[in-house]
Amino acid sequence: FGCQRSGDVITFVQEIEGLDFAGAVEMLAGRAGIRVQYTSRDESAARSRRRRLLEAVAKARDFYHQRLLDGRDAGSARQYLRSRGYDGDLVRRWKIGWAPDGWDHLAKHLRLTDDDLRDSGLGFVNRGGRQQDFFRGRILFPISDERGDPVGFGGRIMPGADGPKYLNTSTDAKTYDKSRVLYGLHEHRKQIVKAGQAVVCEGYTDVIGCAEAGIELAVATCGTALTEEHVRLLKRFSASRLVLAFDADAAGAAAAGRVYAWERQFELEVLVADLPPGKDPGDLGRSEPEALHRAIEGAIPFLQFRVDRALAGADLSTIESRARSAERAVAVVNEHPDPMVRDPHVIEIADRCHVDPDHLRRFAAGGPSMAPARAADGDRFQAPTGERLTPEDEALQLAIHRPGEVARRLHATLFGDPVHREAFEALERTGGVVEASDQLSGPAAQLLHRLAVDAGNASVEDVLARVARLTSGRAMNDLRRMAASADDPAMRQQYSTSVAWLKSQSEQLDERNTRADTLAVLLPWLVEHGRQSEASVSGALVASQADPG
Repeated sequence: FGCQRSGDVITFVQEIEGLDFAGAVEMLAGRAGIRVQYTSRDESAARSRRRRLLEAVAKARDFYHQRLLDGRDAGSARQYLRSRGYDGDLVRRWKIGWAPDGWDHLAKHLRLTDDDLRDSGLGFVNRGGRQQDFFRGRILFPISDERGDPVGFGGRIMPGADGPKYLNTSTDAKTYDKSRVLYGLHEHRKQIVKAGQAVVCEGYTDVIGCAEAGIELAVATCGTALTEEHVRLLKRFSASRLVLAFDADAAGAAAAGRVYAWERQFELEVLVADLPPGKDPGDLGRSEPEALHRAIEGAIPFLQFRVDRALAGADLSTIESRARSAERAVAVVNEHPDPMVRDPHVIEIADRCHVDPDHLRRFAAGGPSMAPARAADGDRFQAPTGERLTPEDEALQLAIHRPGEVARRLHATLFGDPVHREAFEALERTGGVVEASDQLSGPAAQLLHRLAVDAGNASVEDVLARVARLTSGRAMNDLRRMAASADDPAMRQQYSTSVAWLKSQSEQLDERNTRADTLAVLLPWLVEHGRQSEASVSGALVASQADPG
């Protein structure tokens, strides 16, 4: 093929349409007007029956759609849809329909057998022995499988009417399995293959809203949680990134264990879109399309989203509250099965909560709680005897005892804690710990006194690597937020490029044979990024600016 892949026409259709072998054969046969004969009589009969049921659903879709377009009883539905931004072209594109508020309008139109009416999910036989429609008085969104065959409907009741707001085709239907069907997949399958990414939403209107905003990657789970079969289906269409465009509560409720298992099993990445509070993709796509683009493009990894949620609004005012906040966040991190993924997040949490990373690591490994049994007296930096130092403690210790070895490598912007930064800036101004202490008071002075007692024995490279890793984590969070709020697509791409580069550099810090070279590039980048952030200069420092080659 022109795409450098090889194979026969069946393989080509499988690749392009995302179908299995049988589906590709049936599609080609249908286009050629050839009837597929199966060697198994039972299998042939089952497929023939399924085809008959699917044809009934397709006829129902056309009936409902035409009813919405010109039915006298659909006037209020048309008016409601117009008020929600659905014009005639949009209704026609998505084949939106109207189920009349009567007992058997569709049943009379289709004249199916009782078994076919039931197994197609279109109706049933009531207690009086008469056929009755399943959907009545609802706006209908037809749901197709990945081949484009209509398999069911999602129905929305009119405002003020009785009954559940949303109603999907019954799970008893032989055509419809909600755990294996994604609304919008057929319509967006080619774009998903091209982008290698899918945006997973909760509802039909979210998919339509995304499409109207130019994001033709969206699918919806049709009233159920995301399942392994959904993920498997998306992987068939080359999706290696899944962006969950749910509200924060729904995204947070996603089963973490399943998500991490899918990431490993299907070799993909699950991210969460940073949607504004109270907004869903459908509304945002119609009212603020640029904001929706920013939310999708600024999506953050699922574990990072859960850590941020765990630390949102955390009380960091006391030693005890910082320890408890860190422990809650670590409990979230511990759900991830990969220790290589967990450890950087533990370090990040330690940095954000201003606790010792080694103590937090021990807690993460099943050690005792970090929170003191009772409040300690004195300053926030008063430590128990033998307490291990944080990376920022160690960096400040180097600046005190070995200033020549870290000159022009350490900078105030590398310190995330304001007290550590104040102490470092005083050292830079004065050139000595005694002089710096004389200019300081309170926590910063006490911090210098504590660190001046012992020179420590950590290597300069190890300390700088730990500081660089923490600062990189903060910078990546900054860049993701900047990407989510940027209006210019080119700037959003720069931010994303910078995040990817930072992630790569942070991983190289773990390799001792490349650590020195990595630090020589990464530390100046982080310092410049910190300066730009503080000066509120628009634009990010992209990875190419930091590449010495």
